[in-house]
Amino acid sequence: MGCARRPIDGYDTAYDRYQRSARSRRERHRSQRAQILCRRGPAVLVSLRHGFEQMGPVRTARTLTKLNQQHGFDCPGCAWPETPGHRKLAEFCENGAKAVAEEATTRTVDPGFFARHSVPELLARTDYWLGRQGRLTHPMIIRPGSLHYEPIDWDDAYAVIAEHLRALPDPNEAIFYTSGRTSNEAAFLYQLMIRAFGTNNMPDCSNMCHESSGTALSETIGIGKGSVSVTDLEHADLILIAGQNPGTNHPRMLSVLEKAKARGAKVIAINPLPEAGLLRFKDPQKARGVLGEGVAIADEFLQIRLGGDQALFQGLAKLLLAVEDRAPGTVLDRDFLDRHCAGFEQWATHIRAVDLDTVSTATGLSRSQLEDTAAALVASRATIICWAMGLTQHPHAVATIEDAVALLLMRGMIGTRGAGVCPVRGHSNVQGDRTMGIWEKAPESFLQALDTEFGIRCPRQHGYDAVDAIRAMRDGRASVFMAMGGNFLSATPDTEVTATALRSCALTVQVSTKLNRSHLAHGATGIILPTLGRTDKDIRGGRKQMVSVEDSMSVVHLSRGGLTPASSHLRSEVAIVCELAQHLFGSGHRVPWARFADDYDCIRDAISRVIPGFEDFNTRVRRPDGFVLPHPPRDERRFTTDTGKATFVANDLHWLPVPEGRLILQTLRSHDQYNTTVYGLGDRYRGIKAGRRVLFIHPDDIEASGYAPGDRVDLVSEWTRPDGTVEERRAEDFRLVPYSTPMGNVAAYYPETNPLVPLDHVALKSNTPASKAVTVRLVPRRAPGKRPDGPGIELDPKSA
Repeated sequence: MGCARRPIDGYDTAYDRYQRSARSRRERHRSQRAQILCRRGPAVLVSLRHGFEQMGPVRTARTLTKLNQQHGFDCPGCAWPETPGHRKLAEFCENGAKAVAEEATTRTVDPGFFARHSVPELLARTDYWLGRQGRLTHPMIIRPGSLHYEPIDWDDAYAVIAEHLRALPDPNEAIFYTSGRTSNEAAFLYQLMIRAFGTNNMPDCSNMCHESSGTALSETIGIGKGSVSVTDLEHADLILIAGQNPGTNHPRMLSVLEKAKARGAKVIAINPLPEAGLLRFKDPQKARGVLGEGVAIADEFLQIRLGGDQALFQGLAKLLLAVEDRAPGTVLDRDFLDRHCAGFEQWATHIRAVDLDTVSTATGLSRSQLEDTAAALVASRATIICWAMGLTQHPHAVATIEDAVALLLMRGMIGTRGAGVCPVRGHSNVQGDRTMGIWEKAPESFLQALDTEFGIRCPRQHGYDAVDAIRAMRDGRASVFMAMGGNFLSATPDTEVTATALRSCALTVQVSTKLNRSHLAHGATGIILPTLGRTDKDIRGGRKQMVSVEDSMSVVHLSRGGLTPASSHLRSEVAIVCELAQHLFGSGHRVPWARFADDYDCIRDAISRVIPGFEDFNTRVRRPDGFVLPHPPRDERRFTTDTGKATFVANDLHWLPVPEGRLILQTLRSHDQYNTTVYGLGDRYRGIKAGRRVLFIHPDDIEASGYAPGDRVDLVSEWTRPDGTVEERRAEDFRLVPYSTPMGNVAAYYPETNPLVPLDHVALKSNTPASKAVTVRLVPRRAPGKRPDGPGIELDPKSA
């Protein structure tokens, strides 16, 4: 597969010369499409097969037809929104169907399972094997010195947790994690319980994904959310998609892009790896999508070097300013800049000094590619920039996103139809959890509103985010860890450090639907509390309850479960929080926990009085499409920044040169995976079968390293601490797979490569792990044939 790039720093090889002379960049683009197209066809069949394996044919049909329906339930997968008023008979994607099948499985993990399998035995299993065992059915506890979990009564489990929490010398020695699958109602009560207890230690999955986006957007436009809707995307002239793989991570986005294309939009994909869904999309909702050749989504593919996005945005801005200088009034929106922006002139002076040769070196893109992209920006009357983890997980991530925002602000493309910023969130309610107060740095206005509503006094001291929480456990400053959903160990960086930190705790508590690796890195006492999933029927107070979520575009809507739960012992997240709070605080507490547990409408009434935008919550959320939360920049071009205006930030240019004899690694998902949940051992879109320990690498990098395609190597990461000390970490047994990626850049799946990401290797300002910027070297296998062990480091037998 070809690499559309400019030769850099001596990497001009015979392979590059062949690619340039054999065909044009557009011809190479078509070749990439052809190779990937054949891997998309089986999506519908794969979804059904996965459903049949987990649920059986009858339950599969009953379940998938209700997915994302007005009277069904909301997909527990990604946060991509539905198009208002246009829900289809089967509004789901392949990975959404897999997520539902995993949750609605008929397989169970009961007390007998834990009696048969010790924790050391389970640690030797793969994440894939653990996830396929089924739904947890009973509360379980592992006591000091034991190797097995054993059943425990709910009230006894709550009593153990409450006893540990009350015994802490300081509430800040407890840490409470939240996954993005937690509903609005559960998240609101969870943060309320935590603050009533006396701490703001609330790490969440946002800390590891879009924290950089929230930080940059808050500084530039005054709110840490995207400013566009699905309708905006459909009416855009130009859409830049940077560091995002919709075909794998947000497949329903592709149907929206298809509509935009039909209206004449131009789509430019910016990524180190070619993305199947953007090169050719076959909509499974349409007959021609199943039987036809599909639609080419991306008009251009800019194969950028890892860490080069900031250079790209600054280079494009420089080119746009040059056009404006030649023809005043053709590029800049002077009225918008004068009325609504601050810092433009200083920023423009900074950008004019950017060196375009440095930009080409940093990005790997030719001058003509930069100029063509700038011309598309000049021609566009409505531009949207979309991004995901490819931008947020770099040391200079916040600056990169600020420079992307500046590219839009200079043209007045915020608060106008078809234009704006679009950070595409991952988990289904990751944005809603933050709105509900799951934030270690909640603003004073929110805390004061809680105090007024409930008659409590919330702590004001900022708490720990995910990275700081691991440090606190590691250093003995925290001894109780509770997770509301998720798989903390497999989601976080520096796996061995994180596992050791969790095991150093006196108590760990995991509220979960299924078995995962975090249950196996437990404290002296470990507790598993099994909870209902989004697909399960939730009966409380004698009637069926409903929860709500907020999607990636600030739309709040209901999620209704309809399936019979896997066990009568399961309790909802709402019930678990309320019952634990009653044990922790006693019956005389000011918060009406018992009433909240039995009537979720009461929770929503309280939310409506605490959080702006949720007025008349219970009525509005029952509308077919829910309701949209206010967004000042989008709604009225009002910017609640420190300056009261949209702010241009002049950032120094950073990028990632490749050290001699080293490579820059990015971690990523396979197509058969969602976050840390592994659905299968292949990756149809990338041509991988029966194995996950693979390294995607340029053919010339394989040759330069003295290896051959298919060879197996160990990866060693190198990170230089501020004091100059170099730390090394090792992950074993990866097969080299020649792939279209920029020279010097490689990619591999997480969580297998999370052990290589240093805990302190983070983005400035946001503290997000820099998982897309890890310096590695290839070394011969330390012990060929030996199975790696340890948390998060597993070998799939079929890949050996």
